[in-house]
Amino acid sequence: MKRYHSTVNATRFSRTLPRRLLLSIAASLAISASAVPAQAQAPTNVPSLPSLGDTSREALSPVIERKLGEEIMRDIRFNRDYLEDPPIIEYLNNLGNTLVTARPGARGEANYDYFFFCVRDPMLNAFALPGGFIGVHSALLLAAQSESELASVLSHEIGHVAQRHIARQLGEQKTDALIPLAAMILAALVAKDSPDAAMGVMMGGQGMAIQRQLNFGRDAEREADRVGFQIMGAAGYETNGMVAFFQRMQNATKMYDTSMPWLMSHPLTTERIADIQARIREQPYRQRIDALDFFIVRSRARVLQDPSTKGYALSEEFFRNQMAQQSRHEIAAGQYGMAFLALKRNDHAGAQAWLDKARATVERPPAAGAFSSPLPKGVAESILAYTSLEIKVDQESRPDVMAQAIAEGLAAHAKYPLSRGIAWQYADALIKGGKPEEAERFLRDQLRQYRSEAELQDLLAQAYSKMGKLALQHIALAESYALLGGTMAALDQLQLARKSPDASFYEQAVIDAREREWQAKRREAMGEKGKDKDYGGASFRVSAGPAAGTDKDDPFGRNENKGKPDAGDCGDITRPAWGLSGNRTDPLLRRGQSAAAAANCR
Repeated sequence: MKRYHSTVNATRFSRTLPRRLLLSIAASLAISASAVPAQAQAPTNVPSLPSLGDTSREALSPVIERKLGEEIMRDIRFNRDYLEDPPIIEYLNNLGNTLVTARPGARGEANYDYFFFCVRDPMLNAFALPGGFIGVHSALLLAAQSESELASVLSHEIGHVAQRHIARQLGEQKTDALIPLAAMILAALVAKDSPDAAMGVMMGGQGMAIQRQLNFGRDAEREADRVGFQIMGAAGYETNGMVAFFQRMQNATKMYDTSMPWLMSHPLTTERIADIQARIREQPYRQRIDALDFFIVRSRARVLQDPSTKGYALSEEFFRNQMAQQSRHEIAAGQYGMAFLALKRNDHAGAQAWLDKARATVERPPAAGAFSSPLPKGVAESILAYTSLEIKVDQESRPDVMAQAIAEGLAAHAKYPLSRGIAWQYADALIKGGKPEEAERFLRDQLRQYRSEAELQDLLAQAYSKMGKLALQHIALAESYALLGGTMAALDQLQLARKSPDASFYEQAVIDAREREWQAKRREAMGEKGKDKDYGGASFRVSAGPAAGTDKDDPFGRNENKGKPDAGDCGDITRPAWGLSGNRTDPLLRRGQSAAAAANCR
């Protein structure tokens, strides 16, 4: 679904990733050269480890940790490599929250709502951000050959969050910062007798601080492995998938265990595999059949991984080979991939034909006399329903197709009321099908339950635009910008709403109230800006330099000290390999816009 935004002051959005994002991501814990190994087993025999990290409260409280994670996510969502694909996000969150539920206390005292998402990246990796936000690389999603392998990675990252490794690392770094200081004092005392000894003492102090940081990183990875092993076992996944993915990751990255282990931030992969294999031997084996949604989501991710012409050609070749296999899972996933690929090529008839074939394969009963177990589907049926709507809603110029989309969307929403993607597609169909009043009622009802969804406010703004209600249109856009962290852009929209000729007394009162609230939030954010540097950590370096192409104005408030080495002015940074590369695209251009709506906004 394309997002709707006004083009007013579009140039005020920053196009560069701010330093806050880079620093926080660099301090986060990724699986790097290590995936999380595990095997399927009964949860009753899985040993439990105590939840550590109470002393980390002093360095970073759970509430502040969540707030920091939310700020990072606002930046990530505007990166061009963030896959804002409802089926993929829905699948990852269903899988991830199944794992979280299996681990009592994983949400912590702040009761984190975990959020799992996917970024386009060719590296096999995943990462945990502060406050329960966990990202997966698209390449990792494609490399996982079973759902248990993918679950092993998510379990590992949940272990990092549950044990509060980021907050504990900050606490350790504060302690380690005293070691070089003590070494300098000692060096000053011995400098008169032996300058060389003084230099050695100073270098030794710095080396000890760095070594302690590396030791903490390795211990954190071991702990995350073990906690992830527990989570997988409790959730009923094959813990053998952890070992299998470790081995696949090692082969793919060519990171063999030839380095000096005491200089690595992660334990040796062979050591981690041996540790998990020893734990597996103590557990009973239980096989788990992968659901169809795992294969379908990987088909979507394969198409989205490389949107170039060559990438589409390679995806088509892969899907045709996949359909030649004997497994119904593989055949259905290949047919679905061809449908999604045809949609991306604007071949709506071909997309619908391939989707019908995929549905027929899923619903086809096994051959008479053949031994076949029931085909687990997971959320595959809701993904198929979403894609069917996606194909029809993309044909706005055909009223007959839009009428079908409205009827189909109503039925799909009734069948899958918790699917957010289907709800958005249904509202979009109502708007494009000439029923904005109906869309407004539906969206208002949805906002009572999902107040934090910017997508609903975007769609509501489109509905008001169709109805000619300019003041309400700008108010809805302001709410959307505010939810995305664009306080200044939201205030701009409020000013446009205030000047609208159809603004009523009640709407003016709403504008005044929201303006006071967001101005206070803006002042609070500016007051806390200088505190963000405390979360950078000492395990990486930043070379600051002026960034080319920085926007003049910034409604997100990330370039307050323009001209100084601050937000958005990072020249080089040493960080985990997963890092999001490239500049953030303008959200107005990335999410799509309507020329007619833009004219109304002016």
